Amino acid sequence: MQLISVLTCPKCGHQAPEAMPTDACQFFYECKGCGILLRPKEGDCCVFCSYGDVPCPPIQESRASGASSSCCSR
Repeated sequence: MQLISVLTCPKCGHQAPEAMPTDACQFFYECKGCGILLRPKEGDCCVFCSYGDVPCPPIQESRASGASSSCCSR
């Protein structure tokens, strides 16, 4: 399981590697480039699933086990 995801800001394109929490979803992230507050896209559980190059740990786990991809419902 990967615990670092590179978030890419949809406004300015700034990229930053960030550690993902393993026990909670991260709903907000402030871009270090332009300061915009990122929120998950509709249908996504967190900013890592919306803007990261790696989805959050609960989604990674569910994909590895073949279960339906759900997060934050634990």
